[in-house]
Amino acid sequence: MKNLLIIIFLTVFIFSITNIVHAKPKTKTTYGYNADGFAQVKIKNNTTESLACYIAIDGYKVKFRLPALRQSKWYTATDKGYAYRNFSTWCGFLSLHPEYLKYPVF
Repeated sequence: MKNLLIIIFLTVFIFSITNIVHAKPKTKTTYGYNADGFAQVKIKNNTTESLACYIAIDGYKVKFRLPALRQSKWYTATDKGYAYRNFSTWCGFLSLHPEYLKYPVF
C-alpha cells in the first residue's frame, strides 16, 4: 500500500512537471547595440503558433503579436544610459491571451 502511494505521487509529480515545461513558448531573445550605441532587443518565435508578446523598458511597453517561426523587429532604447538588463520581455500563446488580437503583427 505504501509503495503504491509513492508510485502514484511520483506519477502525478512527473506529469505536473511535464505540463509546466511545455506551457512556456520557445522563444529566443537577442540583445545588442545599434551603430549609434543604443541598446536594442528582438524576440524570435521558435514555435509553430502565433504568440502574444511585449517588450518593455522603463515603464514603456510595446505589445504585439509574433507569427509562427518569425522574429520581431529591433526595439531600441531612447537613452544610451539603458543596457540590455533594463529591457523586460514576455511572450505567451495567443490562444491563451486573446486580448492581444488588437495589437499589430510584427
